[in-house]
Amino acid sequence: METILDHSYYLQIICPNNEKILQPFWDYLCTNYLDIIRSPLFPVILTVSCYFIFCIPYLICNMMGRRWPFIHKYKIHQNRNPNLSMILRCCAVTAYNHLFFIFPASVAQWYWRPPLPLPEEAPSIAEVLIGVVGCLLLFDFQYFIWHLIHHKNKWLYKTFHALHHEYMAPFSLATQCLGGWELITVGFWTSADPIFLKCHLLTTWVFMVCHVYVSVEDHSGYDFPWSTSRLVPFGIYGGPVMHDVHHQRPMTNFAPHFSHMDRLLGTHSKFSYSKGYLEPEGVNETCCASNDLDSLYDDSITPSERTAMNNKK
Repeated sequence: METILDHSYYLQIICPNNEKILQPFWDYLCTNYLDIIRSPLFPVILTVSCYFIFCIPYLICNMMGRRWPFIHKYKIHQNRNPNLSMILRCCAVTAYNHLFFIFPASVAQWYWRPPLPLPEEAPSIAEVLIGVVGCLLLFDFQYFIWHLIHHKNKWLYKTFHALHHEYMAPFSLATQCLGGWELITVGFWTSADPIFLKCHLLTTWVFMVCHVYVSVEDHSGYDFPWSTSRLVPFGIYGGPVMHDVHHQRPMTNFAPHFSHMDRLLGTHSKFSYSKGYLEPEGVNETCCASNDLDSLYDDSITPSERTAMNNKK
């Protein structure tokens, strides 16, 4: 099946004379680290390592809080920071999921899809860029459908997705505070989408790293001037504020990254300080829906009211 990545003519128009830029780097990897990059565990180690590396700066900002006013002013929830127990819990959930779900699945993949000979040629810069954007868009569509279904159906929400909504004010380590089924689904799409789009292996790794970064950024709780949503024009990228609104109003903003699917299907919701969506009352750790599932489907209940309801239980 021919894909957009096969049209070298258009790639040359976008980014001419770039075919050989990545070749020395690719040759170096294949010559010195062949066994490592062909291992089925390499993508897991790559993504997990990047995950914690990307989380650490945000956690430092959380710990410093108001002592760094030049950073704290960009925090979405000014009075909310994760405590040590919340951080340790998220780390424990992440470790458990990778130990009992992701690593076994990666080892099984060795038998299901044995390592193929690595291509001799590296991708061009244009192929990497188009491949990464294509994979992000495809994943965005897939997860939007999954996310929407798991919020519309109470049983699916309670069984598989409620864990991720235990924190009304997201922070970086809450990114992978997921149930095993959700993490396996996300991992499958992350691995399968580059194959479906016929991406080079190097493009696949770049996509995985980019995907981890924007996912952590979306849950970081900070809206910096250099956030991806501020760098991408026309509001086509959601970013941390839009995803924060989803944790405040769980029946809106289902797309993980971009905003076009929510706009098309009428589930897009902007943030509003006047309505309290970014400054709800109550403690930081609160189940926005799992304590009372019916409140999840009643959009007239504000986040502050939902927090008060949970605090009374």
